[in-house]
Amino acid sequence: MSAAESMPTNPSVLPSAPALLNREQAILEFNRRVLAQSMRLDVPLLERLRYICIVSSNLDEFFEVRFADMLDAARDPQGTVDNRDVERVARASHALIDEQYAIFNEQLMPLLAEQKIVILNHADRNEVQRAWVAKFFEREVRPLLVPVGLDPAHPFPQVANKSLHFIARLSGKDAFGRDNRIAIVKVPRVLPRVIRLPAAISDGRQAFALLTSVIRAHLEELFSGRKVEAFSQFRVTRDSDLEVDEEEIANLRNALRSGLTTRHFGRAVRLEVVNTCPGELAQFLLEQFDLPAAALYRVNGPVNLVRLNELIDQTDAPELRFEPHEPAWPQSLPRQKSIFERLRTKGDVLMHHPFESFDPVVQFLREAVEDPDVLAIKQTIYRTGSKSVLGDLLIEAARRGKEVMAVVELKARFDEEANINWAERLEAVGAQVVYGIVGFKTHAKLLLVTRREGTKFRRYAHLSTGNYNPKTARFYTDLGYLTADPELTSDADSVFRQLASLGKIKTPKRLLLAPFNMHSRMMEHLAQVAEAARAGKPARIVVKINALTDAELINGILAAGQAGAKVDLIVRGACMLPPGLPGISDNIVVRSVVGRFLEHTRVCYFQWGASEDEVALYLASADWMSRNMFRRIEIAWPVNDPKLRQRIIDEALVPYLHDGLDAWQLGPDGRSSRVSTTGLSAQQALMQRFKAQRD
Repeated sequence: MSAAESMPTNPSVLPSAPALLNREQAILEFNRRVLAQSMRLDVPLLERLRYICIVSSNLDEFFEVRFADMLDAARDPQGTVDNRDVERVARASHALIDEQYAIFNEQLMPLLAEQKIVILNHADRNEVQRAWVAKFFEREVRPLLVPVGLDPAHPFPQVANKSLHFIARLSGKDAFGRDNRIAIVKVPRVLPRVIRLPAAISDGRQAFALLTSVIRAHLEELFSGRKVEAFSQFRVTRDSDLEVDEEEIANLRNALRSGLTTRHFGRAVRLEVVNTCPGELAQFLLEQFDLPAAALYRVNGPVNLVRLNELIDQTDAPELRFEPHEPAWPQSLPRQKSIFERLRTKGDVLMHHPFESFDPVVQFLREAVEDPDVLAIKQTIYRTGSKSVLGDLLIEAARRGKEVMAVVELKARFDEEANINWAERLEAVGAQVVYGIVGFKTHAKLLLVTRREGTKFRRYAHLSTGNYNPKTARFYTDLGYLTADPELTSDADSVFRQLASLGKIKTPKRLLLAPFNMHSRMMEHLAQVAEAARAGKPARIVVKINALTDAELINGILAAGQAGAKVDLIVRGACMLPPGLPGISDNIVVRSVVGRFLEHTRVCYFQWGASEDEVALYLASADWMSRNMFRRIEIAWPVNDPKLRQRIIDEALVPYLHDGLDAWQLGPDGRSSRVSTTGLSAQQALMQRFKAQRD
């Protein structure tokens, strides 16, 4: 970015704060952008179906967390959320889900059929296929089904979050002569939801049957002597945020492990049924879960489209998927040579995932484990996954007698169980495990190695915008940073000491640390840019993050824009700043890029003059949300090396500002529109650049 890109205009305009966009509707708008991927003709067909699945997964979490919180807030008479807000969000949710199923039924299923990939319902199956399904049902399914007839001794069963069930209305009387008409059948989670039929009976096609279709075809066989008059699949979504009072408990790990069980039975917030569900059965279910009519979602197709990932994985059609992507090895990092020596002699290394491989991070830790001169290893663990080569290496380091400290964030949503298991495994081999700070999630991404070199200690560190998860590093965009810089590594060591000791530390020299100085430093930079714009100097802001919801930071951005600074925000998900309002935010452009990879990189660029000293560029673990700035341990670090800074600008900012294929622009009403349907894709351009480097 050059000074020519700045646009000083009308410095006399005073800051004005518009009403912010609704956060929940902003999340739904992001999912509308993801859903649009399923309609793109330039996206391979099975990948289009995968976007349908991604939206379903995202909406599950939306209801489990955000919508559940919104319902709680609406109950507070002193709160800022009322029932009208809830109704607006519910209407938007219904519209999005209806659109999702329409695309699935009217576009994707016919296109898959043209490719001879079909899902066969009972009515579609021929006699041979029905006979095979019947045998499959008897052998694999029936032994695991336990139908429950309802009566005073058999009350409505506990229904776990997102578990799939059938409800049936039966004719006649039960075996004891009583008029108990309603029965519930749980669909076992251990069974595959998508069953591939043998090729010999598939008529030259790849034919599949859904488990629900198999059960539906044989539902009446579960109720000997009675007929099934009406039935439906149903699934309930529950409030799944784990709530523990950290000030009142003695052991956070034990409290969370106990909470993992009750999480599955939190307050119901959504009920899904098929669109043919009779009204009286739907009403019966609503009453059982104490839900209003607006919480009922009638869907025209399989309940829980997430499970169609199984169909994608079983389908043999590589031409209907994205071409395999093989990350490049970083050019600045020689293979099979000491990373410590490279950092010590030639300086910092930047890695851009998934275009560049995550393997050097694993190699960095493996080298630390195997090097007898390495004495200590410290790492934060937020989302590593249930299986992790990095976790295994930390365990091996402890076994070899090295000092290992792991800061395990037990409250990483939906990864609590995996992280508890890692904590226990690390403790079992003598590693020092801490769980961060009471009331604050540890979201910082840090790995620190201390090595004896001669008579001195030298530290080496890896800092990242993303998680220590090799799997997600293949489809999340993130920036990783390897360094032996004495100030950065000393700051990192101070962070680890504070997380362990809870003591005060000196203000870090290079790192910004939330909840202490990150928010205030960002506000200072926004004010610097605004002041420069008022003085007619080059003034520019480019921020690439996942979410923008903090009101103070939004107001700081608005003030800079109103002072004349040119502001570009690349916000993947929820953005509450309304851009493009005349005289208020018309210098601000908000883009969102939705492509093959999940945009996860956090980069903050500020320019308040013409010289290099009047530019700051940070990489960060934090989004611009109040929770990140004040209720989490987060880091941001400046990149001062001119070559690395320019590389970040050239790869992580400029391509996204010029993306003409995957980019959406946010309007002042909170609705997005695609920038173009032609032109360059930032992600595709980066893939090509690094492919050439790899070749």
